[in-house]
Amino acid sequence: MVGDVAGRGRRPRGRRMQILAVAAEQFHRRGYHQVAMAEVAAAVGITAPALYRHYRGKPELLRQAVRAGLDELAAAVRQVADRPTSQESTSQEPTARGPAALAQALAGVALDQRALGTLWQRDARLLPPAQRAELRRTLRSCVRTAGRLLAAARPELTSVQAELILWSALSVAGSLSYHTFAPPRRRFERLLTELLLGILTASPGPPLPVLPGRATAGGPPGRREELLAAAVRLFDEHGFDNVSTDRLGAAVGIAGPSLYKHFPAKGDLLAAALVRCRERLGQEVVAVLLAAGEQEERLELGLRAYVAFARRHRHYLGAMVSETERLAEPDRKAALDFRRDFLRIWVELLREVRPDYDKVEARIRVHAMFALVNDGVRNSSPAMGGQLAPRLDQLAGTLLGLPGRRTAAGVDPHSGPPLTQRLAN
Repeated sequence: MVGDVAGRGRRPRGRRMQILAVAAEQFHRRGYHQVAMAEVAAAVGITAPALYRHYRGKPELLRQAVRAGLDELAAAVRQVADRPTSQESTSQEPTARGPAALAQALAGVALDQRALGTLWQRDARLLPPAQRAELRRTLRSCVRTAGRLLAAARPELTSVQAELILWSALSVAGSLSYHTFAPPRRRFERLLTELLLGILTASPGPPLPVLPGRATAGGPPGRREELLAAAVRLFDEHGFDNVSTDRLGAAVGIAGPSLYKHFPAKGDLLAAALVRCRERLGQEVVAVLLAAGEQEERLELGLRAYVAFARRHRHYLGAMVSETERLAEPDRKAALDFRRDFLRIWVELLREVRPDYDKVEARIRVHAMFALVNDGVRNSSPAMGGQLAPRLDQLAGTLLGLPGRRTAAGVDPHSGPPLTQRLAN
């Protein structure tokens, strides 16, 4: 308990974990670069020198915060792996270590470690390469363990398919990091478990075909367009603060100071890149969602358009998610207003198609779909055979509750009793 002192001059028990919890929440809500060590210390109720006796600096705080979340995830997966196998009477869940157990375990970690999604996707990029590599190994080991459990329960899956489905499930679990509201935990846990079970029981399919790049009119891009494309890739991969003007210039074959011929400052380059992203989302996705026609058809076509956009412009989406906080006002306000409107359009259309969803459930499902798609287009490493998450559009449709999506048992998870009711049986 915080404040319980074992003896004179000793530190309170659990103080290090308390510091980690406060730091993780601050990094999550405000962004790593916006948080000072003195602010973390004040939130804990200690002085800055006392904080440095526990942690050498802010990078160590970030590394340990991410490590704590990954350790909890690994422990939850091990707990499932340690369960004895047993045949269940329903025949829909072949073992006590299968999809339902994994879904419940991942949902619990997601709720207890809500900050982990943003810490991993946005802030862990800022750590030194060796530390990032160590954390990636930990996460990959956890995915391999869970993938073996899933493959054992679903022998029709290859090991690669099982791991890709696990990565997709982790994306859905991590989507909680991007919610600005918190429904009652019991409801949140039930719905999240249902969404995760829908992913973990999804029928495997072939990867989506590689989409050709869109032809650009008017010949090759000019220097400004080259800078925008290079900047959004570098900002997404390394973080705004870790990309110098010299590195930006080198990416397009010019000296760093030459950047200022095209943009007044590096921040203006980021702002222009995110404006370009919003413009393209409006033209390629929002226009489809708002077009005339049946609501279900518009939602299906909009989903396909969003997956196609993500595959062509994954760096734009990555930078929009991770770097908006680095914008100056009013650019930041414009970016946040667009994100709210973009979410609202999806939620309103989804509720027209599925009137049984209230606004809270629709928002949770749309956020989960965004996370699945945004992360899924990145899950194509050589170690996974160069494959994207199998049938990414169908997995996303499962999250939205579109009809016709099938689980491995051949059941539409959105007809008949909800998955959460089957979990309780």
